Amino acid sequence: MAGPLRLWGCGGLLLFFMLLGTRCEPGNGQIRYSVREELDKGSFVGNISKDLGLEPRELAERGVRIVSRGRTQLFSLHTRSGSLVTADRIDREELCAQSARCLVNFNILVENKMKIYGVEVEIIDINDNLPRFRDEELKVKINENAAAGTRLVLPFARDADVGVNSLQSYQLSPNLHFSLDVKSGSDGQKYPELVLEKPLDREKEATHDLLLTALDGGDPILSSTTRIRVTVLDANDNAPLFTQSEYRVSVPENIPVGTRLLTLTATDADEGINGKVTYFFRNEEDIISKTFQLDSNLGEISTVQSLDYEESRFYLMEVVAQDGGALLASAKVLVTVQDVNDNAPEVILTSLSSSISEDCLPGTIIALFSVHDSDSGKNGEISCSIPKNLPFKLEKSVDNYYHLLTTRALDREETSDYNITVTAIDSGTPTLATENQISLKVADINDNPPAFHHASYDTSIPENNPRGVSIFSVTAHDPDSGDNARVTYSLAEYTLEGAPLSSYVSINSDTGVLYALQSFDYEHLRDLQLLVTARDSGNPPLSTNVSLNLFVLDQNDNIPEILYPTLPTDGSTGVELTPRSVEPGYLVTKVVAVDRDSGQNAWLSYRLLKASEPGLFSVGLHTGEVRTARALLDKDTLKQSLVVAVQDHGQPPLSATVTLTIAVADSIPDVLAGLGSIRTPVDPDDSDLTLYLVVAVAAVSCVFLAFVIVLLALKLRRWHMSRLLQASRGRLASMSTSHFVGVDGVQAFLQTYSHEVSLTADSRKSHLIFPQPNYADMLISEESCEKSEPVLISDQINANKEEPGVVQVSFLFQ
Repeated sequence: MAGPLRLWGCGGLLLFFMLLGTRCEPGNGQIRYSVREELDKGSFVGNISKDLGLEPRELAERGVRIVSRGRTQLFSLHTRSGSLVTADRIDREELCAQSARCLVNFNILVENKMKIYGVEVEIIDINDNLPRFRDEELKVKINENAAAGTRLVLPFARDADVGVNSLQSYQLSPNLHFSLDVKSGSDGQKYPELVLEKPLDREKEATHDLLLTALDGGDPILSSTTRIRVTVLDANDNAPLFTQSEYRVSVPENIPVGTRLLTLTATDADEGINGKVTYFFRNEEDIISKTFQLDSNLGEISTVQSLDYEESRFYLMEVVAQDGGALLASAKVLVTVQDVNDNAPEVILTSLSSSISEDCLPGTIIALFSVHDSDSGKNGEISCSIPKNLPFKLEKSVDNYYHLLTTRALDREETSDYNITVTAIDSGTPTLATENQISLKVADINDNPPAFHHASYDTSIPENNPRGVSIFSVTAHDPDSGDNARVTYSLAEYTLEGAPLSSYVSINSDTGVLYALQSFDYEHLRDLQLLVTARDSGNPPLSTNVSLNLFVLDQNDNIPEILYPTLPTDGSTGVELTPRSVEPGYLVTKVVAVDRDSGQNAWLSYRLLKASEPGLFSVGLHTGEVRTARALLDKDTLKQSLVVAVQDHGQPPLSATVTLTIAVADSIPDVLAGLGSIRTPVDPDDSDLTLYLVVAVAAVSCVFLAFVIVLLALKLRRWHMSRLLQASRGRLASMSTSHFVGVDGVQAFLQTYSHEVSLTADSRKSHLIFPQPNYADMLISEESCEKSEPVLISDQINANKEEPGVVQVSFLFQ
């Protein structure tokens, strides 16, 4: 391969640069260059950036790179200059052997567009290989009686170069007996033959030493020589003869090692040693000797290693038959290898996007890959497919390249990743297939707002709760991932009774747990309407609202409140009055109470806790009505004291008590006399004032009684002598004693008196009002009744200071 090279002339350089300029534009689908072999590494091949329509700096930015299948990289890209350069020295003979044209094909990938450009570079041969003979010396035998014109086949030389640089001619050193004749075979090879020109005489010259030279047509011309020693033998006048000049056999590439391919037969008419034929390969290449074996005695050719159609499709060899007298004959043997489908298709991934956004448009390119099958014909025809239930499709690109594209919008929440099986299957029999997995992850976008499990929530909390207690927990789920699925919670702010909602409750932004910031009071606040917002952390963020109704549950924290009898604002003590003549079941008064709680915590029941006369009065369990349980007797005291308890039904139950003072009398003087005996414990600070009030009431009562007595005396005196007085007395005798009230021995007829007495326990004053009578006899003047003033009575009625009560009583005397 190496040899002294002469510098090219001007014509050669011109031709070289003309070849370098030969290329096609990218628009034609193929870029073509040419470069001669054996150039130094980094030698210029072509301006690839210009032919791609790019600036040199864009090569790196667009991810332009060379892709080739299973071959040593012969070229590389020079990103600064935008040139295609050699990656190393290129030996055309090693790359393409004896092919007339040496073409190297590869592809240029523009990564950001996932576009492939085909590039074809022709390697121009230079005369860097000598014609070579297999052996430096060859021994040839010839019978001395050989006739003129006898031909002896000589070994031919091989030149790895092609064209004009290949083997062109042979030269034979000058001699007296032999000349050189060169024949061209069907394969284009030149075969030298030694032609006997003059008869030989072994006794004169037993051997002849010749020099055979092989020359090529390069510039400079290269040559090599081999020495030929011709040995003259005694006469053997019959040469071996093959049954045919060329043998052909076709075998499949998968035959077992050691299989006999064919048997060659050559015959020799001589006898003895001159008729014994032996066989051997002549001028065999290394690949022939490594692949085939020739039985020298039988002429059988068999394999010594496996055949491979993809490595060599045929083998051409020459077999020589030689007899013992050194006569020989030759025959060509052509072994054709038949392809079988023994190579599965290959799937070569060139470019891949491992992740793709779920909002990508249909038709987005995901991957670029190529397929290859080393078989030929139908065995090498490949079809590619992917499962039909996936949102992807395959699209054929240039050569054997395919694009993997999306067919519709993707949804990461439905499928977050795909394992796409690319199946490449050939058309051989039986078919062979290859599967390649392409993994693709779908990148999330924030396209889903958080979602609560329910449309609304209801929860409750008992009143009087501790501050900071957990109330409820809401959870929202976001089907996105990462920050798009990280949910934070907040409450919509508004004002409730003049205070912001944030002063009542708060929510943990990370967990959604709702906390009470104050102790709730059912009687003050019974429910809260909250709006919880769940917001993700995407860009832009998405949110969802849900309503939450918070109900405050009532606890039994309020004691019953007694509305009647009320405690007068002036601190007086109330007294209920009832006549002695009432029947059992008579309604004396009614205790009215309410409870600020609700439900059973507000269900009230009444009971008589304490009475000065047990069995005299009864209290309705649910009504609070105080009624007489039996008829009143004369022995019953004027003042009756009752303690009534009001109790709710909460857990635990709460109660309140009220003390009622009931005055029992048939006449107003009895009431007045009896009221004087009522004592209610007072504070030391109030004792003097109470004394003054008692004295004042007593004085006014005396004045009033005196006035009544004087008035009656005057009336009786005026009528003393009249008959009307008797008639009046007679009529009085027929009336019921219940219509009379005696005052210090004076009787007066009263049709009806209506009295209202207000007494307040533990007060500094009490008052008794005698309103104008409904009917009065003419003995009582109308003017005196209109001018009568209320009589103030000082007394202490309520004997139980610890259970103060208010009594407002109305009663009727008849």
